[in-house]
Amino acid sequence: MFKDLENKVVIITGAGSGIGKSFAENFGKAKSKVVLNYRSDKHDDSLQESVDIIKQAGGDALLVQGDVSKEEDVINLIKQTVNHFGTLDIMINNAGFEKPTPTHEMTLEEWQKVIDINLTGAFIGSREAIKQFRDEDKQGVIINTSSVHDTIPWPNYVHYASSKGGLKLMMETMSMEYAQFGIRINNISPGAIVTEHTKEKFSDPKTRAETLEMIPAKEIGDAQDIANVALFLASDLAHYVHGTTIYVDGGMTNYPAFMGGKG
Repeated sequence: MFKDLENKVVIITGAGSGIGKSFAENFGKAKSKVVLNYRSDKHDDSLQESVDIIKQAGGDALLVQGDVSKEEDVINLIKQTVNHFGTLDIMINNAGFEKPTPTHEMTLEEWQKVIDINLTGAFIGSREAIKQFRDEDKQGVIINTSSVHDTIPWPNYVHYASSKGGLKLMMETMSMEYAQFGIRINNISPGAIVTEHTKEKFSDPKTRAETLEMIPAKEIGDAQDIANVALFLASDLAHYVHGTTIYVDGGMTNYPAFMGGKG
């Protein structure tokens, strides 16, 4: 279905786990050349497992360590990608961080860490990808992993919601600026998604029931649901999709509280 992704060079930040890991393995199965960015100084067995899956599927893989909140690390990520594979076709700014803290207790350091990773990191990644696309005079693709909280407020997560709200308008502005060059920039905003990080939370019957009350589809998604949309947005099937946020949330953003009303 995504034959045009074969041999395309794609960078995925935060590829070591969760949605990023699913992105990496799915692009590998599409026979892309996948650059897996990870933050920790040492990569674990999970990353090597993804590399093996990608190569067994006929793709290729490169591991590059780097902190997306550091400009020099992102510049190096692009540089290593181009040095190794010769080009860049798709940039996926997926790395993210969240930690609940009441606003009145939040330190500036806690605020800044989330903004630096979620928003500034995506800005640097997008900026450097655009530079590379323009240098090569190519019609590249940028996809950002956002969240339903780019539009739904989230108490105790003011830094996270602010970062995702900013990411939405950042994407739209960049798209308006660079669509004329054939550079497609879009966001994917997941709702409640089961990953290794959230499996325990959603296994709790009370938490699961409370979450399902917020989802019209009465179903919690998984990382594959997000990867499917990323493959579409990166492919030629989405050649006319610019500056758009696709919500993959079972309808969470559609006012599910009204479902119980008589209208």
